Amino acid sequence: MTTHGPVMPVWSCGGCDLPWPCPTRKQELRAEFAGAPVSLALYLGAYLVQATEDMYWMPAGGLHRRFFGWTREAAQPLPAVLQESAAEPDRDERQQPR
Repeated sequence: MTTHGPVMPVWSCGGCDLPWPCPTRKQELRAEFAGAPVSLALYLGAYLVQATEDMYWMPAGGLHRRFFGWTREAAQPLPAVLQESAAEPDRDERQQPR
């Protein structure tokens, strides 16, 4: 079990006193939920709901970034389906006569 759990209602890390989830806990969560991004989102979502009740003064976007923003970093590749839909056609392909 990790010592980097949230200390409520201030939402600091019990292991290092940084804002939770701290860098160590994020690394642990990546390992625990490897290959299960939906499960990770559900886990973090439950904590986000609790945090919004405790930190009602914090903007929703700030809490969202804190709890979810780190889960899809640039180092993580997009799933193949999203990569194909996000890819823009080459300039030559767009201007080909019909």
